Amino acid sequence: MIYKFRSKAAGDVIMMGPNGDEVLRIIGKSPAPQGIIEPGSMPAAIAALERAVVDDDARRKEAEQQAAAEGRKIPAGEGVSLRQRAWPLVEMMKRAHAEDHEVVWGV
Repeated sequence: MIYKFRSKAAGDVIMMGPNGDEVLRIIGKSPAPQGIIEPGSMPAAIAALERAVVDDDARRKEAEQQAAAEGRKIPAGEGVSLRQRAWPLVEMMKRAHAEDHEVVWGV
């Protein structure tokens, strides 16, 4: 499945299914073909994504340090980080919240 997040406040954000599922779980939503993020719930959703990004960055850094300490080559990053995947949706939610618009998908 492909998620296409839409808001009147910003351009569309498209995510592949597994990435969209992960982001929705982080903000407390169940992955579903359709949904909405109301403006009132956006500050908590943004904060949850920002916390998850910090945690993900810390895990990556720890893995790199552990590999270096063991004399192994530092593993290359696994594709696109959560920071890179979440940023467009966070920006969309910030704009939507400022303009009091919802973010929807699947409609």
